[in-house]
Amino acid sequence: MQLMWVSGPTASVRTISITTRKILWSAGACAFVLVAFGVLLHFVGFRIAIEFSPSLARSLGGVTTEAEQQKVEATYRDRLDQLRQTLNTTVQEIRQLETLKNRFMDIATPSNLRDKYTKKDEAKGGPWVAPRYQSNRTQPLHQDLSIAMDEFAQTQAAVKSLAQSWTTQLSWLNALPTGTPMGKEYRVTSGFGIRNDPFTGQLAMHEGLDFVAELGSSIVTTAAGTVTRSGWDTSYGNVVEISHLEGFTTRYAHLSKRIVQEGQKVQRGEAIAQLGSTGRSTGPHLHYEVMRHDRVLNPMQVLLQTSVSAQ
Repeated sequence: MQLMWVSGPTASVRTISITTRKILWSAGACAFVLVAFGVLLHFVGFRIAIEFSPSLARSLGGVTTEAEQQKVEATYRDRLDQLRQTLNTTVQEIRQLETLKNRFMDIATPSNLRDKYTKKDEAKGGPWVAPRYQSNRTQPLHQDLSIAMDEFAQTQAAVKSLAQSWTTQLSWLNALPTGTPMGKEYRVTSGFGIRNDPFTGQLAMHEGLDFVAELGSSIVTTAAGTVTRSGWDTSYGNVVEISHLEGFTTRYAHLSKRIVQEGQKVQRGEAIAQLGSTGRSTGPHLHYEVMRHDRVLNPMQVLLQTSVSAQ
């Protein structure tokens, strides 16, 4: 394609050839000029935003002044301090819960096992010392955040270890015969010790507790264990005996019906028999005994006091 025009007094003819190659070169040159001009405007705009409007600079490309950067870091540090304070409060609450748990364990643990419980607690390394969370505003923010993450991870591990320790202690307590062998409706009519024998009237040793309730009432085991005896005895009538941790054995006598077999594993609170009046008995009741290493104990020293006194 050619363009022709006449110019000057001499009427000379001028021509320009327009080719595809020249068009592409011209378009490329124009595009380069426009891009360069746009970059220049962008740079100038950023410089103006940095000096007069840091928030505008952030919205355009994240460029801030040193003062603005310090302000942002201060905001993050304040929030981090608040988080640390909250975690400190939570740690203190956990320590208060640990104190309450220790008081509960002291009350619920049979008196003849309290020394052993204390030794078990000490063998684990003593009380938990809470981490101390401190903020250092002189170090870079990323270092402070890294230290905080380590502190939080340590706290998480400590709480997890504490929960495992509490679970172990409560499982141990749950395996001791500290429960009540009856449901809610019962009366304790005869305690442990010397009494007048109901058949002869003479003084005799009563080696257990008598729980009176309706005939056929459910009898439950006072702790997890293994049934070592389920049969008939001349004096005890239908009787069930269960072995537990720490050398404990419990005996349930004068039953109308036995529903467990020797060698059977039972859980705390599981029904094992029904109340009756078999053997040497004057009426429907449960005769309950607790032994440790074949020595008869007063069940009241083992039973949770609240379980019996509340009835």
